[in-house]
Amino acid sequence: MPSAPRTITVVIPVKDDARHLEVCLAALARQTRKPLEIVVVDNGSTDDSAGGARAAGARVVVEAEPGIPAAASTGYDAARGEIIARLDADSVPHDDWLQRLGGALDADPGLSAVTGPGDFSSLPSAAARLAMLLYMRPYFRVFTKRLGHPPLFGSNFAMTRETWLAARDAVHRHDSEVHDDLDLSYALAPGSRVLLLTEASVPISARPFADPVALVKRVRRGRRTMRVNRVPKPVVHRRRGLRD
Repeated sequence: MPSAPRTITVVIPVKDDARHLEVCLAALARQTRKPLEIVVVDNGSTDDSAGGARAAGARVVVEAEPGIPAAASTGYDAARGEIIARLDADSVPHDDWLQRLGGALDADPGLSAVTGPGDFSSLPSAAARLAMLLYMRPYFRVFTKRLGHPPLFGSNFAMTRETWLAARDAVHRHDSEVHDDLDLSYALAPGSRVLLLTEASVPISARPFADPVALVKRVRRGRRTMRVNRVPKPVVHRRRGLRD
């Protein structure tokens, strides 16, 4: 007899993004597989992000330390579900998003996490294809080779609670200059299995492509994430010969 589907917590870090968050929460309300809870992590918002989240039925937790790494980690720590799913406030998941990701984890108990790409459908078609070609596909291709498994994409992934508990002490939650999703990808326990579902894309905002400064910042944070997760080579001590 098949076991019951596992419970799911959706975690959304937010700072001053009430308008996008409202759309994201409305999309989550339409999910064919209902989450146990939605945890919105308020990371110092001065707008009504927290109030809008509560009005939509989400549980709001506060993380005063600035930065998505701290906020996301606090959300994962607070999650009560057996599966922890992650979105950004500007994500607009399709109605079957939780069904796809949660179903993949339920079907294969050996999986640690499942992720999918972002969809820049808000851009003109030619620009959206270019963003996919130059940004999204290289992200998965390059880091799958580096990590030995697909990297998690912060706007679209889910992991088991056990996966987070095994990785939580290895992430750089106090470093606001790392990409939290890539950092978590590095922190996964050896032998972790991650499934990339290319068909389970999530429409996301194209804001980084509209701001050259933000795009440069993303690249810089990517480099820093790789740097802080670099495993140092062992020091080889050579024995000096003694002269007579």
